[in-house]
Amino acid sequence: MTAPTGELLKISELAERAEVPVATVRHYLREGLLPEPVKTSRNMAYYRPEFVDRIRLIKQLQEERFMPLRVIRVFLEREPVEPERMRAMIELEDRILDRALVEERERVPAAEVLDRYDVPAAVLERLAEVGVLSPDEGGYSPSDVRIVEAIGRFRAGGYDESLGFTVYDTLRYKGALERLVAEEVDVLTKRLSGRVDADRAVEIIEAGAEPLNDLIAALHTKLLVARLERDRAAASEPA
Repeated sequence: MTAPTGELLKISELAERAEVPVATVRHYLREGLLPEPVKTSRNMAYYRPEFVDRIRLIKQLQEERFMPLRVIRVFLEREPVEPERMRAMIELEDRILDRALVEERERVPAAEVLDRYDVPAAVLERLAEVGVLSPDEGGYSPSDVRIVEAIGRFRAGGYDESLGFTVYDTLRYKGALERLVAEEVDVLTKRLSGRVDADRAVEIIEAGAEPLNDLIAALHTKLLVARLERDRAAASEPA
């Protein structure tokens, strides 16, 4: 199966080596899952041999992990890596998620949360509406409960509607942390996958959870002070 261009493959040859129909290759191309082929004429294109492993990886993620193509595309759009390394990265993310879900599957009934914390039901409902909390029929997850507790402490300290504070203020932190977490997951999976086994990688990540929270809190204080000092200095400058 040698293409006229030497190392490149016709679409039929690519499909045969990857053990998928030609229609599947074309579908992956339309969905942006494969790089553009090398076009030698208006109706003729050739494909690099490494596309074979990429197609096999996509099929594996579809069939074994039931991942939709749009999610697979997100993985593939990260910094390009070899298919085997990509498999290791995805396996590590799965292991991290499985460990996290062990705790998050626990539920505290909504009535108990209302009784335990001084946060009105209407506030809890709005927090769920904006995606800060994610209760289900069983109640709230442990991370939800910690969020409710923190908001209760905010309100007890005077952060309430009378001064203009609302649940929508939490979206500022949610948005910033979503970006931070996305970058964190990307960095951790790239640096750990393929270098240590999945169990050891999860241990490293879990060991870093508490110091990471302390680091974020300390940096927040430091940055807050620095910002206030800049504001004071700017205000004292002569016009």
